[in-house]
Amino acid sequence: MSKWMRSAAVLAAFGLAAATPALAAQAPAAQAAPAPAAGALIESGPLAPEFGLDGAAQAFAIRYGSTDGVVGSGTVPVTAALFIPKGTPPAGGWPLIAWAHGTVGIGDDCAPSRNPRSARDRTYLDHWLGEGYAIVATDYQGLGGPGPHPYLNSRAAAYSTLDAVRAVLGGDFGLANKVLLVGQSQGAGAAFATAGYAADYAPDVNVRGTIATGLPNLAVAGATSGGDGDKVDRLIAYLLYIASAAEQIDPRYDPTAVLTDRAMPLYRRAADTCVVDMFGAVVEAGLTRANSFKTDFWRAYAPMLTHAGYPTLHIATPVFIGTGAEDVDTPAAMQKSVVDGACDAGSTIEWHVYPGLDHSGTVNRSFTDSRLFAQHVMAGHAIAGTCPQAAG
Repeated sequence: MSKWMRSAAVLAAFGLAAATPALAAQAPAAQAAPAPAAGALIESGPLAPEFGLDGAAQAFAIRYGSTDGVVGSGTVPVTAALFIPKGTPPAGGWPLIAWAHGTVGIGDDCAPSRNPRSARDRTYLDHWLGEGYAIVATDYQGLGGPGPHPYLNSRAAAYSTLDAVRAVLGGDFGLANKVLLVGQSQGAGAAFATAGYAADYAPDVNVRGTIATGLPNLAVAGATSGGDGDKVDRLIAYLLYIASAAEQIDPRYDPTAVLTDRAMPLYRRAADTCVVDMFGAVVEAGLTRANSFKTDFWRAYAPMLTHAGYPTLHIATPVFIGTGAEDVDTPAAMQKSVVDGACDAGSTIEWHVYPGLDHSGTVNRSFTDSRLFAQHVMAGHAIAGTCPQAAG
């Protein structure tokens, strides 16, 4: 399905008509819709029941404006879902979790608000609804909306997350401006980056803290990925997403300079194949690091991956980081590099390492600890942290 067709499908899901490319070319410029303001709620409607959560009393599909994080100016429409918990809201409204999702793919058909959530994420998000938080869950720029998805671009993810918060706080949803940033994997990076951008980009958003599991640090990815270069490796799916997104954003990136003939067929599928199917396709094709790459992937895509960096390691509000000791997607050594850097920068970090758990298993296991962290930061209590200086 073409990018235009996927965008048209999303518009249709909101009950909006999408002009064909030919009609759009003939339409008078005066009829063009004005660009949405960043943080403005464009529209909302009921979310399809099959895309909802058991713990939600109400669920909405929303569309809002956000600053284009790729270029840093102009606005784009972004889609998201909003979940309201059951029960009676506290005085002042429901506190809000801004959920930043992990890798789902880079095509519009993969947008989380247009699919059932995974069993892991349903369980996790239902836990938070049960704690009395509303949840706004952005799809990120380019997933479910126009333009390519700038996969792992931290500024784009941060702007999408913060503007989703602004949009729902400005709507009539009964929410309080008491915000917790929560993310896993790609979303952990998004949540950590959002905490770094918040003070300058959205000082009106009252961020109380951040919870991140499976936190990436692509600045050290080549050094920490390790692994057997001759072993079939499902994680090559992530690299194919990086390469596909890079070429969509900057055509000067030539995948044939990096990828072998064996890997190119799956590269061509990356733009439209969601992550579970992509993992399976990589394994079925027998892709290894040795038979997939002509040269050092990380070096070749280093310029694009500078956009995956964090704006600062000095985070003004406390951060909870949950790490699986057996994580191979974002290895413990990779996550420790962020923890060490953030501690050195003066951030308050509460780091938990879970023995025997992998990238996915850490999400729900960490909830026992992160819910207490959330209670403390929402109540305005100090977090002792686990940084060496915090421990004395």
